[in-house]
Amino acid sequence: MSKRKVTILLIIVVLVTNIITFGLTNLMSISLHNKAYVPKAEYHRLKSVYEQFSKVLYVEQYIRDNYLRDVDDKKLIDGQLKGMLNSLGDPYSNYMTEDEFASLLQQTSGTYAGIGIVVTPGEDNLITVVSPIEGTPGERAGIKSGDKIIRVDGKEFLAENMDEAVKVMKGEPKTKVVLTIMRKDKNGNNDIFDVEITREIIRLVTVKSSIIDDDIGYIKITSFDDLTYKDFKTELDKLGKRNIKGLIIDLRNNPGGLLDRCAQIADELLGEGDIVYTETKTGKREYIKSNKSMVDYPLAILINGGSASASEILAGAVKDHGRGVLIGTTTFGKGVVQRIIDLKDGTGLKLTISEYFTPNGTNIHGVGIDPDIVVELPEGVEEIGVDNLKEDTQLQRAIEEIKSNIE
Repeated sequence: MSKRKVTILLIIVVLVTNIITFGLTNLMSISLHNKAYVPKAEYHRLKSVYEQFSKVLYVEQYIRDNYLRDVDDKKLIDGQLKGMLNSLGDPYSNYMTEDEFASLLQQTSGTYAGIGIVVTPGEDNLITVVSPIEGTPGERAGIKSGDKIIRVDGKEFLAENMDEAVKVMKGEPKTKVVLTIMRKDKNGNNDIFDVEITREIIRLVTVKSSIIDDDIGYIKITSFDDLTYKDFKTELDKLGKRNIKGLIIDLRNNPGGLLDRCAQIADELLGEGDIVYTETKTGKREYIKSNKSMVDYPLAILINGGSASASEILAGAVKDHGRGVLIGTTTFGKGVVQRIIDLKDGTGLKLTISEYFTPNGTNIHGVGIDPDIVVELPEGVEEIGVDNLKEDTQLQRAIEEIKSNIE
């Protein structure tokens, strides 16, 4: 008998023994450790646990004994765990195999091999692009926020299999992958087409800065990974030495990332007060706060539908503090927080454990954050930022707002 089966058998024996013990005492049983009485309700609970566990074990064993093909034990167990997380109906909670978990950790570290797009499970059960990452093959190939990925290399994928699709999209540098994209055209009809993309080593340079009109600082943040705060502080200090009089922070198409790095950046901008607070289903709250130290430049934040998660936390904190003006279009609307759990064997899971609220108590999940000043980009504008200032009407408006506060 395998070691795993012996372990399972021992668990069942313990459960059955406990159930028999509770049954013999009818209403109560005595704990051997502290002589305390245990209600009959505990007997029923334990019995229910046993019945559920034995059902899972029965189905698993029936598959092993009767399935026509060979059974991969690891895949069978991984499938059970994936199903458990998928049953929650939460697109942000999922079990990850060893490869998938390593991929997640790699992404947050700032370097990986792939095409450079951030995706999320859509409510329509389609893999939805949050945004392409600036300067990556995905952006150069024309992938846009809101695109639906329906096939990868000709194989169909739904949101429930997104992790597998992401694994296929990654690969060795200089190899090619074909994405089948579904995109709404200007008439609201679905346009379906293929895009061939060559994979590269993606080193996420998440922070870039520039000087506009000699005295306005511009910082573009593309995501929040381990290195983002350090790079942001370096660029902010450089701009300060150039004697800037105002600051624009561009969070457009920033899909989010690490909350603690976002909070460190917010701390540089806000002064003393709350940055964000989270609340669990039991009502337990945790607050992240900023201190008194801050830069005092007039501030504008650029946002759009690709600004999600940590980007929305930063934008929401700036808005609620009245620290700056938000310009652009409504953000993505992801207002829940996940905990990443290492399961020791190289696998892991991501579980939604709380929702977050802006300092004024607003939860933006599924709604997003509205800008103070709505500015739509002209149709057909593909490139945004200082390199296309002539067509970037959102950035133009941000410059106007900053100038009105420094002149």
